[in-house]
Amino acid sequence: MLKVYNTLTRKKEEFKSINEKKVGLYVCGPTVYGYPHLGHAKSYISFDIIHRYLKYLGYCVKYVQNITDVGHLVGDVDEGEDKIERQAKIEQTDPVAIAYNYENIYFECMDKLNIERPTISCRATGHILEIIEAIKMLIEKDYAYVTNEGNVYFRVKKYKNYGQLSRRNIEENLSGERIEIKNDKENPDDFALWKHAEKNHIMKWPSPWGIGYPGWHIECSVMSKKYLGETFDIHGGGMDNIFPHHECEIAQSESLNGKSFVNYFVHNNLVTVNGQKMGKSLGNFITLPDLFKEYSPKVIRFYILLTHYRRPTDFDKEKLNEAIKNYEKIEKTYYKIKKVTVGVENKNKYDDVKNLKNQFIEAMNDDFNTALAISYIYEAIKLANSELNNSEKDIYKLKYLESFIEESAINILGLELEEQENKKDEELLNFILDLRSELRNNKNYELSDKIRDELTKLGYEVNDRKTDKNL
Repeated sequence: MLKVYNTLTRKKEEFKSINEKKVGLYVCGPTVYGYPHLGHAKSYISFDIIHRYLKYLGYCVKYVQNITDVGHLVGDVDEGEDKIERQAKIEQTDPVAIAYNYENIYFECMDKLNIERPTISCRATGHILEIIEAIKMLIEKDYAYVTNEGNVYFRVKKYKNYGQLSRRNIEENLSGERIEIKNDKENPDDFALWKHAEKNHIMKWPSPWGIGYPGWHIECSVMSKKYLGETFDIHGGGMDNIFPHHECEIAQSESLNGKSFVNYFVHNNLVTVNGQKMGKSLGNFITLPDLFKEYSPKVIRFYILLTHYRRPTDFDKEKLNEAIKNYEKIEKTYYKIKKVTVGVENKNKYDDVKNLKNQFIEAMNDDFNTALAISYIYEAIKLANSELNNSEKDIYKLKYLESFIEESAINILGLELEEQENKKDEELLNFILDLRSELRNNKNYELSDKIRDELTKLGYEVNDRKTDKNL
């Protein structure tokens, strides 16, 4: 029986989907104005595990993840610059180009982390008409109002349950903490559904209230409703999304639809670096492209799974190096098993292996406890090595262990296990390509062409038109 910690109730609950064997899952995606970072890895690996495990349990999962490409203002409040427009000014290009570029980089990094693509990836700019219609309905229901300046705000005090997710009183709202409160609000706690756009604002659309752009919160309410319905099973995101973003989503969605918004709110914890909160201002901010230059994305995934998703992940190089050793032990043992079990039939008759499998499933059923689940994979590796070192090894038991590792580590946890020899070959090939690139930069074309020709003889195709590392 799967139990999920519900932020809404602050307790673990038995998971029951609205529709039998079907799950609607919505996870807040990135605001695409910069390189994805370690915090993104933590969040989207966590929900990739949830996605994978629900499928393992036999559910058909409709996984929706948005791309915020307009409306997310600096400071997460109602005044100031749009994050994407600000980055466009810095890079002296168009906001659409910024969003497109960083969206592509985001997905490239997620692919490297072996994160499965969502069923639907939806962009806020592709849903402006639906957003305007939702705002019109909120105005008709008197949950929203239009100001003389062309802004539309949600009346927080009219929605009686505001604060139920974050356990905040209205007085604890963040309005005005960083930027002066807009004076056209009825109440300082009201939040923006639609913002009037100044002349120099690039991303803007016509509306019944004038030229403007949507607020951040309404985007997710509209897109989740379109693809998953008025009430759906699971809404996920980082803990930093609880307030104000998810709190506001609940208020506007339930006011709009007259129904419960989400049955289970699931939030992953954040990332620290050597025990300190990660942040650009602290100089310990780690982007994924930079991180991948030093560490394999597969190891980063494994390292993140060593901590339960609701606990903070501390990025510590000593701990990471220890994780690398353990990961390589799993890989090495797995391929040792495979070499002696070719053509062997799997016979599930070994109680010690069966117990490990059951304990692994129990851990995953306990709110997706990957940290505990991995400990049972370690036990399987010890058991396998003991059997491999036995002069009278039981190949049927090894086959069962192989099956368990494939099911748990590869299929459920998404770990990409590589044979060590293949990894060495890849490292050698990358070294040769880097050397050839250096030769080309130094205009030593004769030697660089000779290397290319020799690689061609070995079955590799080197394409210089794109990059020296494209084979």
